Amino acid sequence: MPGLACSSAPPTPHAARGRDFTMSFASARPLRPDRPPDRRARLYRFGALFGAGFRRWSTYRQAALAGLFTNVVFGVMIYSLLRALADDGRRPGGYDTTQLATYVWVGQGILSVVHVWSWNELADRVRSGDVTADLLRPIDPFEAFLAADLGRAAYAVLARMVVPILAGGLMFTLYIPHRLHTVPLFVLSLTLGTVLSFALRYLVNLGAFWLLDARGLSAVWLLASGVFAGTFFPLRFLPEWAQAVLWFGTPFPGLFQIPLDVLVERPGPAQQIGSVVLQLVWVAILIPLVSRVQRAATDRLVIQGG
Repeated sequence: MPGLACSSAPPTPHAARGRDFTMSFASARPLRPDRPPDRRARLYRFGALFGAGFRRWSTYRQAALAGLFTNVVFGVMIYSLLRALADDGRRPGGYDTTQLATYVWVGQGILSVVHVWSWNELADRVRSGDVTADLLRPIDPFEAFLAADLGRAAYAVLARMVVPILAGGLMFTLYIPHRLHTVPLFVLSLTLGTVLSFALRYLVNLGAFWLLDARGLSAVWLLASGVFAGTFFPLRFLPEWAQAVLWFGTPFPGLFQIPLDVLVERPGPAQQIGSVVLQLVWVAILIPLVSRVQRAATDRLVIQGG
């Protein structure tokens, strides 16, 4: 049997063979055992995939070193530009110089944790047909990919986050949080931002079930996540109406801006907690949306062979 190909269009008959071994996966959703797995088994699977993601990314040591160098160089450049805005006692966006320094240097550290860049693994598997193996496993593909991505994020915390923060602290004065709940809240916010980022990247990849080639969607995602998440500049620099539209109309600030605002204590204590609650709301919206879109996507999946 020749290689598999994936298409959302009706299959073409194989005239040379005189027959068509077309298998429609209209109901090819992730298999479920007769009895739902107990919580311990589910956690074990999730943990195993988490560890696999960590080990996979830990093999790219040279890439991590190159990324660290890039983070430090860009950290110096970006902070120098933002520092010029804070001359003469000005507070652009309500940040003082130490808060700006922390925003930039911790931001360089969490870029690889949240990973707002393109991710095409699922789209590539859809195009090659390998996604059928994912659908036939007794675990939801979103859950499996999420576990591996959280493993990647855990490795990024150790390999890509710590060094830029230390470098920034050696060269500039960073902001030290004054509230006891700030650091635990930042850890929670960063975790939620990573989950939000993955859910959005997964939705972009699901577009491959309809388009086969999701590179256009990935390009749009890359631009939108950079501008609207606060990676290019703090969203607090925008007019208040634009901030309100982004905060309450899109999940993008929850990827990058909110974790950093929580850490530098830019809002008051109530707003700190409210921002994290907003991230939780978006997680509660996006995960069921991913499930519905994935169900619709698998209804369109057709595997051709013969």
